[in-house]
Amino acid sequence: MKLLFPLALCLTACTQALPEGITRPFPTDFRWGTAVAGFQVDMGCATWSDADCLDTASDWYQWVTDPAITGDKNLFVTGQDVREGPGMWELFEKDVAQMKADGHTSLRLSLEWSRLFPTEPADPTDPTTLGAAANPAAVARYHEMFAALRDAGIEPLVTVNHYTLPLWVHDGVACHKNLTTCEANGWVDGDRIIPRIAAFSEWAGMEFGGQVDQWATLNEPFATALSGYLQPGADRSAPPGLTLQGAPSIAVIRNQIEGHARMYEALKSGDTVDASGQGVPANVGIVLNMVDITPEDPVADATVAQHADHLYHRLFLEALTSGEWDDDLDGTFDRTRPELAEHVDWFGINYYNEMKVRHFIQLFPDIVPAFDFLPTVSWDPHPEGLAKVLAIAATYGKPLFVTENGTPDVEHARDILDDHLASLWSAIDAGADVRGYNYWSYIDNYEWNHGMDMQFGLYSYDPITKARTARPAAERYRDIVAQGGLE
Repeated sequence: MKLLFPLALCLTACTQALPEGITRPFPTDFRWGTAVAGFQVDMGCATWSDADCLDTASDWYQWVTDPAITGDKNLFVTGQDVREGPGMWELFEKDVAQMKADGHTSLRLSLEWSRLFPTEPADPTDPTTLGAAANPAAVARYHEMFAALRDAGIEPLVTVNHYTLPLWVHDGVACHKNLTTCEANGWVDGDRIIPRIAAFSEWAGMEFGGQVDQWATLNEPFATALSGYLQPGADRSAPPGLTLQGAPSIAVIRNQIEGHARMYEALKSGDTVDASGQGVPANVGIVLNMVDITPEDPVADATVAQHADHLYHRLFLEALTSGEWDDDLDGTFDRTRPELAEHVDWFGINYYNEMKVRHFIQLFPDIVPAFDFLPTVSWDPHPEGLAKVLAIAATYGKPLFVTENGTPDVEHARDILDDHLASLWSAIDAGADVRGYNYWSYIDNYEWNHGMDMQFGLYSYDPITKARTARPAAERYRDIVAQGGLE
């Protein structure tokens, strides 16, 4: 049984003096910020050399540069040059200064495992010896970045694994060619990846815990299975870009759940320093992509809508709070695993879309039984869905953060931002314990297989000089943060 989250008696800001006309105040300690991911924003430096700036040792770098992948139209990879990115690896301090000027108090960013460990350490499962094998320049740069955030009064929320894996953990091209023979097969082989990513997490906690308290283990774990092993498509095609891989996809989902639990324990063990002075050295969560699931026919498609909710949401929400476990992904929890229960301090919610579902001849018979629906995802604004998914997550009794929310419709992003924040405010007013909001993204970035073809940034930039330019949404967001709420 789950506990319903207690109804908020009043937002903290209700007792504060607010600008005239602010009728929807947010809590005074609410964290406002943006989100980025290392692979998407680090590369593309203005003056630093490629050797200093590029990270060529990840499966995603391989995926977007290998001619066999970029030349396959069925994989939807643009192959655009990653050096067209915004170059935050070089310009981070300048960007932090802008974030501070905009009133931000949070930045979600990621560690790039492949930057820190471009080659496999002698013993990748021993966190106490990893430091000797780490790239010293990358370690030093991350320390500089975290220091810049701390000096600006911006809390770093650090994702340990935002999709990308080192090539020695996952060779996406080799696994695309033959999943049964590739040795570095990523999340398919739990016995191999889980001890490695747990050791990396513990090392990260030891190395950066003096500057970081807020940790996320994984980003959008179901998306890794969906776009890499089940149904890659134009919206997201991820390494190894395979379709209808039933047993591997189930293994990927299981191993990410178990991997998170081990990473949770490892971060708690490694990070023993309370960097922010709030009494908790390591506050560890996971980031889930949640969608507002709507049956096309409220009666005929009701069951498949429940199956979609199970696969997209409940598998992870249940396992990491109560230990409920679905052995075969048929939509029913088969047993309880106490060793997984209460292995999360908070949930991060990435929200962008409504997803309509209708019953379809089983897409993956005897493979993923609960995948018996045809999903249709739209990028049209659907702000009311944010309140709905937050209400679902709130029933699990954990604090929540909106870790991503944004739109590729940058021309109308100002109004879309207002509508989503109004939806967020209504969720908080109804009792959801939402502690912060991170807009995706601070700046236009390399959007995975889309390259630079999708723009989400509050700021655009010149691809040659890397000079940043604020969009109207950035100015509007700055005003909302300054006034502490909405009109």
